[in-house]
Amino acid sequence: MTGPLPRIPDTSHGLPPVTGPEPIILILGSYPSVLSLAHGEYYGNPKNRFWAVMEELFKIPAALPYHERSLRLTKKSIALWDVVRACTREGSADSRIRNPVPNDIAGFVRAHPTLRLVALNGSTAGRMYHRFAEVEDLPSATLPSTSPANARTPFAGKVRQWEIVKRTCVRDEKKADGLPHHTEF
Repeated sequence: MTGPLPRIPDTSHGLPPVTGPEPIILILGSYPSVLSLAHGEYYGNPKNRFWAVMEELFKIPAALPYHERSLRLTKKSIALWDVVRACTREGSADSRIRNPVPNDIAGFVRAHPTLRLVALNGSTAGRMYHRFAEVEDLPSATLPSTSPANARTPFAGKVRQWEIVKRTCVRDEKKADGLPHHTEF
């Protein structure tokens, strides 16, 4: 006797990058959550701490509408995107990502030569970036995930480790300006 075939989730596609004309930092997540995709917003799950971290670092109120938060972030020379453009995944857990298709991060970097750092939001984004999309000669830092699934690192610890983003934004424009090629927190 055979039962029903297991449901294979549909392939979904991520969000376009959020950027201004001359970004210095590219923050890459792994792939948007189900809530983020439904809202068409990066870090759209209200339990995700990304916008709270940005509020601490850059005084961008997390309660502002998404469009305003995103605009203020781009004015700080920060771009948002994900390592994965499309994948198969049930739910929102990074561990369930299957058949990932990477975004053209190298193309984004070529189009934005002002970039000085790739900040990777969590270990999955870090692993996928280094496996599928790493850009040579552009420093990267794998930071603690702001996802609600990452309860290991307290909020204050996340903010402290994410300060590399703020420090890089205020550095002068010299390429790599003393940054290590890759930093893992």
